Amino acid sequence: MSNTVTRIRLAGVAAAASLVVLTGCSSSAPSGHSSAAAAACAPAKGKVTLQYWNTVPGMDKVVALWNKSHPNVQVQTKNISNDQYGTLGNALKAGKAPDLAQVGYDELPDLRTQNAFVDASSCKAATAAKSKFVPWTWSQASFGGTGVFAFPQDTGPMALFVRSDIFKQHGLSIPTTWDEYAADAKKLHDADHNLSITFFDPNNAEWFNGLLWQNSAHMYSYSGNSWHVSVDSAQSKQVAAYWQKLIDQKLVRTDLANGSTPMYAAYQKNQVASYVGAAWGYSMFRDNLPDQAGKWAVVPMPTWGTNAASGDWGGSTVAFMKGSKHLYESVEFNSWLNTDPQALALENKLGGLYPAATAGTKLPALSQGVPYYNNQKIFDVFADSSQNIDTSFAWGPTQKTVNLALQDSMAKAAAGSGTLTGSLSAAQAAALKSMKDLAIPATAGK
Repeated sequence: MSNTVTRIRLAGVAAAASLVVLTGCSSSAPSGHSSAAAAACAPAKGKVTLQYWNTVPGMDKVVALWNKSHPNVQVQTKNISNDQYGTLGNALKAGKAPDLAQVGYDELPDLRTQNAFVDASSCKAATAAKSKFVPWTWSQASFGGTGVFAFPQDTGPMALFVRSDIFKQHGLSIPTTWDEYAADAKKLHDADHNLSITFFDPNNAEWFNGLLWQNSAHMYSYSGNSWHVSVDSAQSKQVAAYWQKLIDQKLVRTDLANGSTPMYAAYQKNQVASYVGAAWGYSMFRDNLPDQAGKWAVVPMPTWGTNAASGDWGGSTVAFMKGSKHLYESVEFNSWLNTDPQALALENKLGGLYPAATAGTKLPALSQGVPYYNNQKIFDVFADSSQNIDTSFAWGPTQKTVNLALQDSMAKAAAGSGTLTGSLSAAQAAALKSMKDLAIPATAGK
């Protein structure tokens, strides 16, 4: 997504997405509410003004491209980075939601239970758009083919950002497995107690979910007319135990928040040697640490043993919001925004988005070397990552509640009260309770 704290917190914050990428998750399971009939789709008579709310830096310039060539369908954009879902929630309650809004993949099921979207499948252009996107992202936005509630925008295949000079200085090879990464963490810290291999942000459930995703730690599945919740699966516990050990040994920092000023300061002072991030994060270091140009490289995410699986962090859709009076025009603009090569290129350049549209594979910016990264073709790494992501991973209908429970418990664990494994149990309990409260059939899975 993007390089602001809010977008990073997203999982739908301007994330990034695909040359065959993935992020969010794909699931054919319903979100808890049945689909209503598709809204009527007919062009307006006369000029139209659409409202589009998002969190992407530079999106106003992308929208300006559209407005210049579409005088009868003008789009007004509003950046809601400061409180994305709070702003959308308040607007929905007041009946003043925009025509279109950026919504993270993991937030789609949650908002659908609140009837936040309109089904655009009555628009031929909406259903025809399916072929323009990476298949799994389309399934996510259409809830397994039950309608068209959003168009995919970007995804966040994960990789490891490495300070090559620091690794070279300490005689370290690039780690290919998480065991090797832990060994490197100890070597670095033993050599310099002020140097950590990375940081663990306990207040970022979306990032942690990406780590779980990589280890095939399916948090939810759907069968027999019921959700099966397995947030605290054995695979999840393996990931939690790994990071808990690094925290206990003080090999990773826990006092830094993603995208924060202290985070950049720590990297600026050469106190942190790598970053576990996503494709959209490439612009973060470029824009905030310009004097470290040429010192960074992007390599594949360390793996669990010989399993080449990767994870996804972030990614968003542009959803058709309930109450829009101009569905036909919304579909027209949404399609252009997320499939037009010129729009995609500008979104990648200004906002760091990694497009979910298959046309993204043809963007020159994603096939060339990036000067900041010593002219490395970093997007080749993300393209490979995207091909190794488990497309069956699914979000639950109360993911926001689960993420908050996970973050609350992880923060306590990072402070020495409890463990990350215990945080998974807390999140599991929160998932089951929140679904029960909404009368959504759910049982504990394995």
